[in-house]
Amino acid sequence: MKGHTKRKHPAAQRGTLSPLDFAVSKNEQGILETVKEAIAHNQTLLAFQPIMRGDAQGQVGFYEGLIRVLDATGRVIPAGDFMGKIEDTETGREIDVLALRHGLNSLKSNPHLRLSINMSARSIGYRPWMNCLNRFLTTSPTLGERLILEISESSAMLVPELVIDFMERLQPRGICFAMDNFGSGQIAIRYFKDFDFDILKIDGQFMRGIARNPDNQAVVRALFGIAKEFDMLTVAESIETHEDAIVARQIGIDCLQGYFFAAPTTQPDWHDAKDDRQRA
Repeated sequence: MKGHTKRKHPAAQRGTLSPLDFAVSKNEQGILETVKEAIAHNQTLLAFQPIMRGDAQGQVGFYEGLIRVLDATGRVIPAGDFMGKIEDTETGREIDVLALRHGLNSLKSNPHLRLSINMSARSIGYRPWMNCLNRFLTTSPTLGERLILEISESSAMLVPELVIDFMERLQPRGICFAMDNFGSGQIAIRYFKDFDFDILKIDGQFMRGIARNPDNQAVVRALFGIAKEFDMLTVAESIETHEDAIVARQIGIDCLQGYFFAAPTTQPDWHDAKDDRQRA
């Protein structure tokens, strides 16, 4: 009909979300509420994944402690389901504090344990996080010698000068630092030489299926070479097959981590039976 214009769907006229986007948004809101409820009711804990020495079959180098929250039914929710949504929020800082507290309690209860804990560079200036770390190091000074703090490559590049200063202050207290997701493309070489990381964890995107991918083998050899030039320990993330583990060892990577060896567990063999959530 002449002069007729096609009417837009009411949702499009209002600029509202499509049904799919709306469902995704509602799901994200639900996850955020679950995380906030877990924090409020002290329903958080760590899952522990071993990081294996590359030069010794079956020998653990250290463990990584990965934060988990429990929903109202007691179901464990992995960090991957929520960290990307809260990383730059106050809730993200609170989760960092809880991960640190759980990790330090585990170190205190298990004198032979060496443990890495994830943190955001934004937590360096977050007073509750620093207060937690300082309190434990004051009462148990040797804990720092068994603590590794992991900062992702992207997080470190948000405030590189702050991270460099932070590391210089904490390393004399025995704490080691690991750059997580190395090779993900965020690092600027001009800053890399100023960082003093002890460990580089090579991003899992290059390690998954590396046995069948010559290009990734070349990339990993280059990343490994950079780490060795700076005298850093190397960890290969996301090792999922025996073949990939063999290639990682052939390249010379010091430690291997992934589901081929073990999935993260909230109840490792060495774990103190007392619930971490009940400790200060």
